[in-house]
Amino acid sequence: MDNLILPTKNTWCPGCGNFAIQNALKDVFLELDKKKIVLVSGIGCHGKMTDYLNVNSFYALHGRAVTSAVGVKIGNENLDVVCITGDGDSYNEGISHLIHAGKRNSNITVIVHDNQAFSLTVKQPTSTSPKGFKGSTTPKGSIEDPINPLDMMLSIGATFVARGYAGKQEQLKRIILEGIKHKGFSFIEVLQPCIAWNNTYLDYNKRTYEIEEEFLSIEKAREKVGEWNYNNENNIPLGIFYKKEKATFEEQLDEIFPTTADDAIKNCN
Repeated sequence: MDNLILPTKNTWCPGCGNFAIQNALKDVFLELDKKKIVLVSGIGCHGKMTDYLNVNSFYALHGRAVTSAVGVKIGNENLDVVCITGDGDSYNEGISHLIHAGKRNSNITVIVHDNQAFSLTVKQPTSTSPKGFKGSTTPKGSIEDPINPLDMMLSIGATFVARGYAGKQEQLKRIILEGIKHKGFSFIEVLQPCIAWNNTYLDYNKRTYEIEEEFLSIEKAREKVGEWNYNNENNIPLGIFYKKEKATFEEQLDEIFPTTADDAIKNCN
């Protein structure tokens, strides 16, 4: 067992898509400087990841994972800040933080584990649950249409937008590594089947496909992510849809505020 896996008892359900995401993160982290990694998690099944991976970590309040990750990055720009969160955690509870971090181009990587349900609290619908979703609070089916988070992130100016699938490990590892290396806000949605409350493995295995061309123009990226609206039966594209170089939030802050104690002293003189 390598030293990136902690000996903590794992309490995910057997077959959970989180195991695949954990394995992908472990392999990616092995290619980085472990001392510089900070893993920030929110509330939900995904949050247990900080108990299982042996890297610096921070367990945030519900909906506050993204804003906590932004704070860590502002505090030390040399860190590789990776924020893992769930669809309920960031598309429902913390959607304003997600939107503004992307708009500002904060230099963090946000990985959303999307199983289209609040699974830890026994199957309530989230913002990406399909219309008609039958859960503990919608026994007759949800009457709401889902949002398309990738289209939303493209709309607000995120500079790296991608989607992976827990069932396609090699592509997922590559996407995560590319996202962490990208200078700017990296948004990666991972389709993560919930074996207990929303088992989508067979459906995703049939319908997901890897796009042939990546780093599309903004127009083509929006067209591609619009193929699947989390509600229809279309095939589901995977890959890096969009990437753009742009000054980060932290770089712009550095131009206004001193970043070291010596700078602060000079500024006062």
